Amino acid sequence: MASDPDDDPRIGDISEGTVLRAILARTPDATHTLLGPGDDAAIIAAPSGSVVATTDTLVHGPDFRTAWSTGFDLGWKSAAVNLADVAAMGATPTALLVALAVPRDTRLSFVTAMADGFRAACEALAPGCAVVGGDLTVSELLMIAVTALGDTGGRAAITRAGARPGDVLALAGELGAAAAGLQTLFGAFRDGETPVAVDHAVLDSAQRHALDRQLRPHPPIALGTVAADAGATAMMDVSDGLALDAARMADASAVTIDLAGAALDERAFGGDRMRALGGGEDHGLLAAFPAGTALPEGFHRIGVVVSRGAEGLLLDGAPVGHAGWDPYRDWDGSAG
Repeated sequence: MASDPDDDPRIGDISEGTVLRAILARTPDATHTLLGPGDDAAIIAAPSGSVVATTDTLVHGPDFRTAWSTGFDLGWKSAAVNLADVAAMGATPTALLVALAVPRDTRLSFVTAMADGFRAACEALAPGCAVVGGDLTVSELLMIAVTALGDTGGRAAITRAGARPGDVLALAGELGAAAAGLQTLFGAFRDGETPVAVDHAVLDSAQRHALDRQLRPHPPIALGTVAADAGATAMMDVSDGLALDAARMADASAVTIDLAGAALDERAFGGDRMRALGGGEDHGLLAAFPAGTALPEGFHRIGVVVSRGAEGLLLDGAPVGHAGWDPYRDWDGSAG
């Protein structure tokens, strides 16, 4: 039975206040909220006296397709990728601010499903964090911009610039699963260049897992503060592929990172080393720890930090070529 359009109106046919009330009805209070949605700005407590802040934008086309992602998926993913950046600083996520640009013909149920996805991701990955405000406008393209805030709990923030020769390089999270999911989407769910709806029934268990990790990432948010407590010298979120992000850590720290191929093979989804190196969007945590440190549970050794050489990134002592996602060199606008 078709749904009644009056029960699921298009965004362009109702007021901004109606949309916001529908979203806020699904938005719980965050633990650190002193003043939540409804005023000109929210007020968030910062017990440590400093605030970790990050922002990320997802745009229909280069970042997602509505043929493949539900509203819930997009809410979850938009939350997860920002929570991971806060965790990578060794901080606890405290609040999210969400700005939505939505086409006029979008159904209200799609937007409220996004709100449900934000709530579910925060509850699962960063309990106590929630959406505390944002903005809503109309646009020809669906765009989701999220700002995440966090608190270090009195510790110094962990940056990507602190790795030192002799440190052990370790990873928490998956390698290559999200990229395998993207490969499944582009390989099985397109009609020519046009994305088509996902049929989960035709997928095996490995493909379903990979697709879930692409559409709803599960970064190990809680391990950010665990790594900080264990003495991590540098840390970052692996969003654009291990090779590209490890090279960024090496450059920021003025060191060379030497990845261990055998360790990557053990961690790579499906045993695919190249996908582990180049595939992004798993949002694991890459961290350096002083030699002799007992790695926290959930972290696995994948390499070492050595003195800076001619190359910033090595694999078993040999240079690593370009791998990873760079939107300015890799996005060509196809399959939009």
